[in-house]
Amino acid sequence: MIYLDNAATSYPKPERVYDEMLLCMKEFCANPGRAGHELAIKSGRAVHETREIVSRFFNIGNPMRVVFTKNATEALNIAINGVLKTGDHVITTSMEHNSVLRPLKTLEKENIIELTIVRGNYFGEIDIMDIERSIKKNTKMIICSLSSNVNGIIMPIIDIGKIAEDKGILFLVDASQGAGSMKLDVQEIKADMFAFPGHKGLLGPQGIGALYVSEKVKITPIMRGGTGSRSESFYQPEIFPDMLESGTLNTPGIVGLGFGIKFIESFGIDNIRIYKHMLVKRLYEGIENLSGIKLYSLNDINKNSGIISFNFIGIDSTKVSFMLDSMCGIASRSGLHCAPLAHETIGTKASGTVRLSVGCFNTIKEIDVTIEALKRISQML
Repeated sequence: MIYLDNAATSYPKPERVYDEMLLCMKEFCANPGRAGHELAIKSGRAVHETREIVSRFFNIGNPMRVVFTKNATEALNIAINGVLKTGDHVITTSMEHNSVLRPLKTLEKENIIELTIVRGNYFGEIDIMDIERSIKKNTKMIICSLSSNVNGIIMPIIDIGKIAEDKGILFLVDASQGAGSMKLDVQEIKADMFAFPGHKGLLGPQGIGALYVSEKVKITPIMRGGTGSRSESFYQPEIFPDMLESGTLNTPGIVGLGFGIKFIESFGIDNIRIYKHMLVKRLYEGIENLSGIKLYSLNDINKNSGIISFNFIGIDSTKVSFMLDSMCGIASRSGLHCAPLAHETIGTKASGTVRLSVGCFNTIKEIDVTIEALKRISQML
C-alpha cells in the first residue's frame, strides 16, 4: 500500500509514538489529577510534560492555557460555542471545513450570530481586504483555517491576525492542516485561540487534539463534570485548563502527541516542509500534462501544505480513487472532504476531487509509482 491520505490522518507514526503509548498503558496509565498515589502522579506529570511540549512548539507562553480535547472538531466547537453570544458578528472564509461551518451556520440559523463568509478565488486564495471590508461594529471573531484540507492552499493568517488585533477582534485559527508541516508561532499569528488535532501532521494518534485559549478570551465551557479540582463545588471551576477539561483525559493519546512533536523537532520542521514540498512538486510535474487532467492545487511551497487535488474531466472522483486503490494499491481520498463551500469555490461541488496528500514517511519511489499509475488510468479513461 502507498499511503497518500495524510491530510485525513498521518500514517505511519514514528515508532517512538507507538512504543511510548504502549509503555504508558502498561506501566502508569492511572487517572491524571484524580489521586495522590504514584501512578496517578506519574500520569499527571506525563500530561503536563506534553502541555509544555505543545507550548514550546507553538510558542505558547503559558502551558496551562493548552486544553486537551478529543480532536480539532471538539476544540473548534468549544471555541465557537463557548465565546459567541447573541448579536455577535463572525467573519470566516469559503475554504473552511464543516467543523467550523456547521457550528457557525447552526448559530446563524438560531438567530444568535450574524455570519459573513468571504469567498476565495479559483484556488481559494483570500484577499485580506475582503476580510477588512467585512468588519462591522459587532464583529466579535474572525475564523480562518491555516490551510485548506481540499487543495492545500495556505491562508494569509499572519495578515488576518494583524487586522484582527488592530480592530480588537478575536482571531481563531483552525490549524488542522499544516500544523507539523510549517513553523507556527501563536504570538506572530496573533491567534487568540488555536485549534489542532494530534493525528495529522503532528504524527500522534487519533483521539487527541488541543485548543489554546489566550488570557484575554472570556470563554464558557460547553461541557461540565469532574475535573479532579474543587470537587466540593456544584459548579465548574474557572481555572485553566480544568474549566474546559471535564472527565478523564486520554493519557496515552496525550503521550503519543508529545512524542509525535518530539519526532518533528528532532527531524526539523523546516526539513519536513522542504521534503514534503519536494514530493508535491515531483507529483505535480509528473501529472500536470496528463490527458484530461485538471489540477486544483498550486505548486508553490508558500501556497501548499502538502496536497494535490485533481480530477480527470468528466470522470467521477470516486471512480478514480477506487481505481487507484483496487488496481494500484494507492490510498487517496475522493469526494467533498467535509468542505462543500471550498469545493463550490474551486468549482468542484458537483464532482468532488481526488486528493493525494503526502507525509514525511512517503518516498520518492512511491511518488514515481503513483505518477505511473495515474498515467495508466489516464490512458484507460
